[in-house]
Amino acid sequence: MILTVTPNPSLDRTLEMPSRLERGEVQRATATRSEAGGKGINVSRVIAEAGIATRALLPARDGDPLLRALDAVDLPYETVAVDGEIRSNITIAEPDGTTTKLNAPGQQLTDAQLVAFTDLVERHAAGASWVTLCGSLPPGMPVDWYRRLVDGLADVGCRIAVDTSGAPLHAAALGRVDLLKPNEDELAEVTGADAAALRRSAAEGRFGPIVDAARSIVDRTGGAVLATLGATGAILTTPDGSWFATPPPIVPRSTVGAGDSSLAGYLIAQSRDLSAPERLRSAVAYGSAAAALAGTQAPTPDQLDLAGVRITELTGATRVT
Repeated sequence: MILTVTPNPSLDRTLEMPSRLERGEVQRATATRSEAGGKGINVSRVIAEAGIATRALLPARDGDPLLRALDAVDLPYETVAVDGEIRSNITIAEPDGTTTKLNAPGQQLTDAQLVAFTDLVERHAAGASWVTLCGSLPPGMPVDWYRRLVDGLADVGCRIAVDTSGAPLHAAALGRVDLLKPNEDELAEVTGADAAALRRSAAEGRFGPIVDAARSIVDRTGGAVLATLGATGAILTTPDGSWFATPPPIVPRSTVGAGDSSLAGYLIAQSRDLSAPERLRSAVAYGSAAAALAGTQAPTPDQLDLAGVRITELTGATRVT
């Protein structure tokens, strides 16, 4: 069982545009989509499509449109009731794959609801192989809530993955996390590296700075770091080594949710006891497949191009072999 935790879920609405978005102008979309979203929910949807047991935990009241969307795709979930309706996020997708995302702040939890949600996570974690803590935190939630869960689950026996940013990432990365999935900016946030330098080095094919930053986390946690680099690919760093993967060629339609699919691809491969390079291959194949789909659709196994992902082992932290 792979358990996903999404404290700030959303109903994701995607507008596909026929041309470049023009600020201040009236434009008409050619297609629209509405799907259950939030990073952990996206991860669970992909895992479920692969036939692996998963359950999404989230705050939402009975009858919320988000829950109806989850019911429509038969995704197992459990909730803690909150007072208002779950937020709606809007994605504007342009023909060249450029995406603009407008995220609402989310539904604030009362103190009692936060306690109940924490209890829900801890109760289900005992039967899970992985617990994935995903996404932003809603207004008013303590920024170290993920870190508190990481510490509280230390003796449960499950492995923990974290995919977030900002202060919640800083706090969580100080705990015993088994997998951290940052992009370049988030990796810079948590290690103090220069984000522009990381992006520049990746674009130039110099992966030493990214490996060095990831290694500083791995040495502290003993876990792995899956650094996603957008269209460039991804780097996986574990206690045993580092590998770089380039994605297969695709025509991008929406990058929203691609990182979530990458995380899901890694967990799917890990649940099948595949090697670190093959876990990276699965992650990049799933992320690429998601980017080729409209909206935040969950890619299915038959949409993957695993053979098109090229894996290169990195020697040390300075150059590609």
